[in-house]
Amino acid sequence: MGKIAFVFPGQGSQIVGMGKELADANKRVQEIFAKADESLHEDLTEIIFNGPQEKLTLTVNAQPALLTTSIAILEIFKEANITPDFVAGHSLGEYTALVAAGAISFEDAVTTVRKRGELMEEAVPAGLGTMAAILGMESDELRLVTEQVSMNGEAVQLANINCPGQIVISGTTGGVEAACGLAKEKGAKRAIPLEVSGPFHSVLMEPASGKLRDALDSIEIKDARIPVIANVNAKEMISSDIIKENLINQLFSPVLWQTSVEYMLDQGVDTFIEIGPGKVLSGLVKKVNRRVNTYAISDLETLQNTINALKEVD
Repeated sequence: MGKIAFVFPGQGSQIVGMGKELADANKRVQEIFAKADESLHEDLTEIIFNGPQEKLTLTVNAQPALLTTSIAILEIFKEANITPDFVAGHSLGEYTALVAAGAISFEDAVTTVRKRGELMEEAVPAGLGTMAAILGMESDELRLVTEQVSMNGEAVQLANINCPGQIVISGTTGGVEAACGLAKEKGAKRAIPLEVSGPFHSVLMEPASGKLRDALDSIEIKDARIPVIANVNAKEMISSDIIKENLINQLFSPVLWQTSVEYMLDQGVDTFIEIGPGKVLSGLVKKVNRRVNTYAISDLETLQNTINALKEVD
């Protein structure tokens, strides 16, 4: 059997009711949600299970909610003694991956991503920054587009290089709009504005990095027990010092998701398990390499079927 990677989704995958079915069926899952509430001194579980969606989607709620739900699902894999060879997470999901790798405790992670969400919200006043997905254009071509727009005084850059032909750009609202128009002129198939509260993974987030460093300095970060593939450079990170610097840089640097997947494929990974709501990462992995096995864990039945399938192969 080839190697297994656990991958964890980022902001945007949240949905009201995520994890509830699992919590109703499993005591260890219930305990994870209870720990989140205790760590944050509020009833996050109520927002996750019952919404409303608008409240769950707020950055300060979505980030700890997604981390909590993913770690709750991970508990079932632990019970089944299924461990990955690599872990990786998309943006916020990198914190979940670090919990899975034993580098950060769940309690510290949930409070840190709540703080991260607050800092991201504060970094740029509402309406001044945004993001858009550009389809059907390669990164080198799109980089030239963003550089051309930036030379005219509007900040815009590549933010998420997700898979061939799907890249997210981020920057000032004017910069993103101008880059969308120019990209379409240069042959991009589509430019889709994203419903986000700020220009994440752009230099406009840099003002938040000092306060994020303070937050990371206040928690214990250990060396990872499983290699974590870093968003910022698509390389393995094990050392606690490197983990901290990468998390700070991740705030204002592009997420190199395609390169991260390619690296894991090169290391012999042939099975990617998306742990958390939705199927976004599974879809991106398939666009990088159609032949790999992907599993997206969305409910109790999918979870049990995945565990059974993995045990049969093993």
